[in-house]
Amino acid sequence: MHEWQSLSHVRWECKYHVVFIPKYRRKVPYGKLRRRIGPILRELCRQKSVELLEGHLMSDHVHMCLSIPPKYSVAHTIGFLKGKSAVRIHRDLLHECRMTGLSFWATGYSVSTVGLDEHRIRRYIREQEKLESDQGELDLK
Repeated sequence: MHEWQSLSHVRWECKYHVVFIPKYRRKVPYGKLRRRIGPILRELCRQKSVELLEGHLMSDHVHMCLSIPPKYSVAHTIGFLKGKSAVRIHRDLLHECRMTGLSFWATGYSVSTVGLDEHRIRRYIREQEKLESDQGELDLK
């Protein structure tokens, strides 16, 4: 049975599989920061009431299964996560304070609705660790 969530006027179940990458898919600087990026993404999800169902930081990309309230579009949510996390990464981890040019993530992202395949997609995200076991992936949850 589906576990529907609710707001004041709607019952909903909106789950998405999202993938995005660091700029130029650079593994070296991203690899050094991966352990500290997970908490930033979790905190930003909490700020927008987005539930992070499953997530892994891979050697050169991020996989997340998100439950996004219908009051936010997917584009708005991913834009918020990528934009705010880039600013926090530059400010807190790279110790750079510039007014412009604080890009960390590549333009764009990949998204698909989860639907009835939720367990299969969540398992796929979890098993990314086995596929790239020599890279030492990190769990977001």
